[in-house]
Amino acid sequence: MGTRGNDRQIDNIEFRVGDIGRAREFYARAFGWTFTDYGPTYCEFNDGRLTGGLTIAGAETSGGPLVILYADDLEATQARLENLGAKIVKPIFAFPGGRRFHFLDPDGHELAVWSAA
Repeated sequence: MGTRGNDRQIDNIEFRVGDIGRAREFYARAFGWTFTDYGPTYCEFNDGRLTGGLTIAGAETSGGPLVILYADDLEATQARLENLGAKIVKPIFAFPGGRRFHFLDPDGHELAVWSAA
């Protein structure tokens, strides 16, 4: 995933799926994506240009994939979003490789911000 120098840029797209194996097979055969497993509930994909994830964590949604932005300073980014009226729907939590939080934009779209630090 992202690194310093990508502050406030879209870094990752995450699809919530019902079956990671089925999704892996579909995207591998359809587009030639490659995959790296990070446990039973998360798998990273690489399409040759962009990385993203397939996850069975949380409920499947019909609103599309989760857009994930990168931040050098996660706490400052969360505070900035809160000051702008964003609703934090998942407070900062750790995962293998970093930490992230989720928020709703003014139109109700859920996005996430992550940091390696």
